[in-house]
Amino acid sequence: MLTKTVRSRFDHQIGETVEGCKILERRVVIPPDPVEKRRGVYDYLVEVPPAPEKPQARSSRKAAASSSTAQESFTRATPEEIGGGVIRRVPSR
Repeated sequence: MLTKTVRSRFDHQIGETVEGCKILERRVVIPPDPVEKRRGVYDYLVEVPPAPEKPQARSSRKAAASSSTAQESFTRATPEEIGGGVIRRVPSR
C-alpha cells in the first residue's frame, strides 16, 4: 500500500476522498479561527491507488519508433547549403 501526505485548507474526515485518494489519518497543522474568518490547514495521510499497468504493445511501438529516429540524423542547413547567399529584407509597412 502506497501512501502520501496531502496538505489542504478544507476540513475532511477520515474515510473521505481527497485528490482521488482515501484519507487514512488527519492532522491539524493550523487550527481554524472563526473570529478572523480564517480556515485551518490540515495534513491528510492518504492511500494512493495502484497505478494502472501500461499495455506492452504501446511500449514496443514506442521502442521501435525511438530506434528508427536514432538511426536518422538531421542537421540544420547553413546559408551556403541553401544557396543564394543574399539575405533580402522586406521593409516594414
